[in-house]
Amino acid sequence: MNIDHAHLLRWVLVETSHPGNVGSAARALKTMGFQDLRLVSPKIDGIAQQPEALSLASGASDVLDSSIESDSLQSTIKDCALVMGLSSRDREFGPPAMDWQDARKLIANTIGHQGQVALVFGPERTGLENQHLSLCTHRVWLDANPEYPSINLAQAIMVCAFTLRETLLEGVSPDFDDPLDVSALADPAAVAAMLAHWKDGLEAIGYLDPANPKKLMPRLEALFTRSRLRKEEIDLLRGIAKQMILRK
Repeated sequence: MNIDHAHLLRWVLVETSHPGNVGSAARALKTMGFQDLRLVSPKIDGIAQQPEALSLASGASDVLDSSIESDSLQSTIKDCALVMGLSSRDREFGPPAMDWQDARKLIANTIGHQGQVALVFGPERTGLENQHLSLCTHRVWLDANPEYPSINLAQAIMVCAFTLRETLLEGVSPDFDDPLDVSALADPAAVAAMLAHWKDGLEAIGYLDPANPKKLMPRLEALFTRSRLRKEEIDLLRGIAKQMILRK
């Protein structure tokens, strides 16, 4: 049974070290009806075509062949209304957190409204770093043994793909309707660019000391991420930043 709108879901692996995990991920995705695999700054160039990746992909070599490798998470998630960063580690700052059960409903709802979604998985050894999560709209964790929550990358992708397939086949629950027009939301890449503009503006008016920035920018980043800014609001905020710089 095919999953409607599966093409609206990107599976993003950041700084992956082991070709076998890429191959296993491709196999898991194809088995569950997904296809769009993105590889950001893998530790080995051409990692999807390494012998171990091809071997563990088994019959899913087409997913490897169509995977897209890039050196920028920001460009990979461009135009995504929803970007879920998978990480079990609590952070002082960063995007709002939710468990996978609620995340699946939000993903299904977003896809149902024709919004592009990205699921982002970090490096095998460290998981997603703060700079990766800063480009996500949400931090998501899988419910696991709290004394040992560590999950192998390929296993995490299989768990997510299997359970998300179940959710998408069930359809969107009418009591979980999001009134937001996802097509009007700014993607995290646009928010990051706006924040960089604001940083320059705040420095220009003397509100931000680059030698002693403290936690101003992480706090603003968390604020704007929670706000789910619209595209026209990004334009407004960048206009303000421009005026701050011009008044320098």
